[in-house]
Amino acid sequence: MKWFVECSYQKIFFLSAAFVYLTSTVVFAKQFEGVQITVGVQNVSAIGSPAIEHAKTWEKRTGGKVKIIQHPFKDLFDHFYQSMTKEPAIYDVILFAPGWAGDFFPYLDELPDELADDESFDDIHPTYRDRLMKWDGRWIAVTVDGDLFNGYCRKDLFEKEDNRKAFKEAFNYELTIPETWKEYADIAKFFTGRKDSNGKQLYGASEAFAFGGQQFWDVFSRVSAYTNHPNYPGAQFFHPETMSPQINNPAWIRAVTEYLQILDYCPPDAINFDIVKVRESFLSGQTAMALDWGDIAQLASDPNKSQIVGKVGYFVLPGTREVWNIKKQHWDKMSTPHMAPFLAFGGWTAGVPSNSKQKKAAWDYIMWYTNPENSLKDVVKSGTGINPYRFTHFTNIDAWTKALSRQSASEYLSVLQASLDAPCAALDLRVPGLHRYTRSFEIHLTRALKKEISVKEALDTVALEWDKITDSLGRNRQLSIYRSSMGLPPLASTIE
Repeated sequence: MKWFVECSYQKIFFLSAAFVYLTSTVVFAKQFEGVQITVGVQNVSAIGSPAIEHAKTWEKRTGGKVKIIQHPFKDLFDHFYQSMTKEPAIYDVILFAPGWAGDFFPYLDELPDELADDESFDDIHPTYRDRLMKWDGRWIAVTVDGDLFNGYCRKDLFEKEDNRKAFKEAFNYELTIPETWKEYADIAKFFTGRKDSNGKQLYGASEAFAFGGQQFWDVFSRVSAYTNHPNYPGAQFFHPETMSPQINNPAWIRAVTEYLQILDYCPPDAINFDIVKVRESFLSGQTAMALDWGDIAQLASDPNKSQIVGKVGYFVLPGTREVWNIKKQHWDKMSTPHMAPFLAFGGWTAGVPSNSKQKKAAWDYIMWYTNPENSLKDVVKSGTGINPYRFTHFTNIDAWTKALSRQSASEYLSVLQASLDAPCAALDLRVPGLHRYTRSFEIHLTRALKKEISVKEALDTVALEWDKITDSLGRNRQLSIYRSSMGLPPLASTIE
């Protein structure tokens, strides 16, 4: 009898608990019934397609509705800024570049207290979580993507014995993944004009050169190793004590000159390449190497999108044996290649404008978009534009084998993790006015690419314009924000 009573009690308890769970689930699932949120995102599959897919499942889960508004990347900043600074608000959720946080943070809602301790944030790599989700100590965004530039190469071409022999004869060292930008240029030069096993014309590299087409992130990634001195951090863009532009110092002139020179070893129409065309060129088997974010890995393994399935290797951005010393104003020689992998762009982030009328629903959508389960599916699927940013993205190798071979997945994730964990890993520029700084740089860089002016003339002009932008925004304020964004402590006194 006692056993029967206990079993009956347990059964009643179980059924009661189940009823409570189901009831709470139903209530939870419909908590945003009748609520519509508007999400702003770029108009390509990268980041845009997950926004749409997660909107559908969020609607089903909550009963709410999502309106997606998409714009070309070049127009996003202006659309978002105008919406946040005027009434009524257009967007409840914006998916934006971390570098825009300096302009956006006065108009962004702070992450609600009840979400700040969410366990899923512990899974985000601290480089993204602690540096890019916060501004001035405030949690204003959630990382939905992890970005850094890295290299891709054709393993089959690098491993071919005829190529290895010819390269050794030409350059007097072994053909292997480049550790320095000089080696990268040698390899690009070597493969340009050669043919693959099918007789197809090859070029050395594929990079972004088009105005408004991610060109400045390509250049920033090249400049990184030359300017991020291990003993004097934070000097890539500005002098961290005076906020004077460093964009026309010898390191920048060398890196930009090499960027222009590599164009000779890219396909004939490469001056018009944005990042999409960079990928298309490499995936079609046209080039031996490419510089890109993490997207090529999954795309290259998809036979519907790639002609080089199973032939791709990965490498950390090349380094240099000479680094510019901002204190002594000369080149310091390094005994081994100095690597400073660059977190170009830094990965998309999602935020809620302060003038949104549906903040609770907006934050719920963001948490749904970026949760560990959804994000893991996104990073392994080609075309989503979402690259690893959670520890579980790096450790869950079985999930990656749906998209890559186990060996390829291991090599790819190792390169990304090595870049993130590198002692001199460099963050992108994040200051108010970023859009103005980068637009100035692009305008004059493009003039140099077209050979209208020299590299030095272009960079000298940019430096003058950057100084004016800094003064217009307040030099002391800009310096304080720049130092903070570079992980440097405040100066003891402000500049005059």
